[in-house]
Amino acid sequence: MGDIAKEILIPYIPGDGIGPDIMSATVRVLDVAMRAATAGGVKLHWEEVLAGEKAFKKTGCWLPEETLSVIEQRGVAIKGPLTTPVGGGIRSLNVTIRQSLDLYASVRPARHYAGVPSPVKHPEKLNVVIFRENTEDVYKGIEWKRGSEEAKSLIAYLRSEFGVELGSDCGLGLKPISESATKRLVRSAMEYAVRKGRKVVTFVHKGNIMKHTEGAFREWGYELVRDEFSDHVVFESEMPQKDLASIPKGMIMVNDRIADNMLQQILTRPEEYSVLVAPNLNGDYLADACAAQVGGLGFAPGANIGDGVAVFEPVHGTAPKYAGRNIANPCALILSGSMMLEYLGYTNASSLVEKAVEGALAHGVMTRDFAKLAGLQSHVGTSEFADAVIDRMA
Repeated sequence: MGDIAKEILIPYIPGDGIGPDIMSATVRVLDVAMRAATAGGVKLHWEEVLAGEKAFKKTGCWLPEETLSVIEQRGVAIKGPLTTPVGGGIRSLNVTIRQSLDLYASVRPARHYAGVPSPVKHPEKLNVVIFRENTEDVYKGIEWKRGSEEAKSLIAYLRSEFGVELGSDCGLGLKPISESATKRLVRSAMEYAVRKGRKVVTFVHKGNIMKHTEGAFREWGYELVRDEFSDHVVFESEMPQKDLASIPKGMIMVNDRIADNMLQQILTRPEEYSVLVAPNLNGDYLADACAAQVGGLGFAPGANIGDGVAVFEPVHGTAPKYAGRNIANPCALILSGSMMLEYLGYTNASSLVEKAVEGALAHGVMTRDFAKLAGLQSHVGTSEFADAVIDRMA
């Protein structure tokens, strides 16, 4: 008898809308990649856990505690897009998963794949990885409705204690940004930059206006870098020539940009940036803006990483009108799966997936959404795209 393959348990949430379609394609691709990269020595064992509409129908709960418990035990999971019902009382399931598991770093790469249509002239110049703080900022969900007793009390307190005058018709929210959460995010981004040989790390903030939240984010970021990475960095502010050519070999240039300026710079000078580190809301804006430059959310993978646990997911939504029709683009989830394989330590398998996706797209193998934009006369279905990727890993 041959050796029994090592099995890795992977909890997965198929997701809502097109989720099951793209998850099925992704599972097939990742299985083949792992088998090819390890000569059959490692097998992925898929373990479905419930969240979203399927969970609500079966249990009456949108996100069962058991799901979070299983993910925490396994240390890893992959998920499709989830619906958050419209209306009060139910928070975003994606945000709940991130905060419940303390997945503090949202990691979103944005790079162009040859053949993918883009709204910019040179999408190939953009190759960045965004590290977005994932647990604080306005996403903490601390807010009160206009006219509520809580809002009235807080308005009165701010007036009496601090002389802050607010209209009685205001809704109110809090924006917490802490030193501890900032520094662990920056540490994660710096470790990535060192490991991957990235040349520039940029803090993106609105500290000129929000001095004690986003301004503090900037200061804490620099402080962490000085304390823990001084042997690896130079600071743009201290360089006579502030350009990429002047960065000493093997070193990383650290700088910062105001958030609104960064949204301009990522369009006009994308080649100057490599790793972007931002508070939650800024990171959300940046990730989508960067994805748009390289083809859209259909090619935008994502990871939510904490200490000892990570959940991988596409950035896009559920697109329910395309569900079950074998027409959805699975690239974002497949590439998220590639990130998961790298996280697990299987870099060869991860590289196989990314190169195979790149090869398929470069040869005009696309689902209907992007084939039309690329001016192609034919397109493939979700499952057939997975087949094309698998063929390129043989």
